[in-house]
Amino acid sequence: MSIATVETVAHGRKRSARRRRVVIGVLATLIVLAFAATLMIGKTFYPPGDVVRVILGENVPGASFTVGRLRLPRAVLAVVAGACFGLAGVTFQTMLRNPLASPDIIGISSGASAAATFAIVMLSLDKTGVSVFAIVAGLAVSLLVYVLAFKDGVVGTRFILIGIGIAAMLDSLTTYILDQAAEWDVQEAMRWLTGSLNGTKWSEVVPVVIALLVIAPVLLSQAGNLTMFQLGEDTASALGVRVDRTRLVAIVGAVGLIAFATAAAGPIAFVAFLSGPIAARLVGPNGSLLVPAALVGALLVLVADFAGQFLFGTRYPVGVVTGVLGAPYLVYLIVRTNRVGGSL
Repeated sequence: MSIATVETVAHGRKRSARRRRVVIGVLATLIVLAFAATLMIGKTFYPPGDVVRVILGENVPGASFTVGRLRLPRAVLAVVAGACFGLAGVTFQTMLRNPLASPDIIGISSGASAAATFAIVMLSLDKTGVSVFAIVAGLAVSLLVYVLAFKDGVVGTRFILIGIGIAAMLDSLTTYILDQAAEWDVQEAMRWLTGSLNGTKWSEVVPVVIALLVIAPVLLSQAGNLTMFQLGEDTASALGVRVDRTRLVAIVGAVGLIAFATAAAGPIAFVAFLSGPIAARLVGPNGSLLVPAALVGALLVLVADFAGQFLFGTRYPVGVVTGVLGAPYLVYLIVRTNRVGGSL
């Protein structure tokens, strides 16, 4: 390899790294701005000083309740749940080398939704019970899809197709349960199924924060190995990646994030699906997408929730807004994948 070629490659890597840092910095800044706007803006506007005082624990008449007990837990859940969805979604997409390999598509969210609907309608459980059912079901469905798709390894297309089939069955089960439900149970179940941050309490936020703090470092430690999966499992194995171990860690970690986020906020549509491809367009083709996708997911949920509250004639749950954004992109991505292949 000539010196000129080496210098060209080194320059390209530096430029790619610089672009990544800039994108991550911009996304983080936008998240901070959106977070601040969510705390300040509503039926009553509170200036930044009052918001900061509330966050620091001071008692500010009016603001302590509105900001501290209503807006702040909602905004924090939007950030952490969005980050969970984005990180988990891009983990699946990278590992299986297909942008359609999202928890929205392959049945994990459907399993959590069916279990939560059963818990609400048939068992009349409270939010804690519903959350436990959703978490366990998400883990169980992912295990079922993995076992059914495993044959001398896990092939992305087989994994996705089996997941789609199981998702269809679970969605039918959810519809059947709703058909048998009383009117008040249907309203509660539909609110959960849509994906909503309304009425968020700190007790619902804390488990998601803990899950993100525990699982995210584990997935980030596998970022290099997951990137190697883009070359194919045989090539990754030849380069020293322990493919089976990496795949197991990635699946368990991603499913854990999805399960906890879904249990708290419901299956917010298409966030896990959109975050990876958007991050890939922003940072370029080189390097891991885990951190950028997590930031994109957090920003998507924050902005969509704010838009659903204030930018339309009526208030919509966050899942309605992300669904409107995600459905056309799903159609586009299916067409594009069919034409040019399955990479992000």
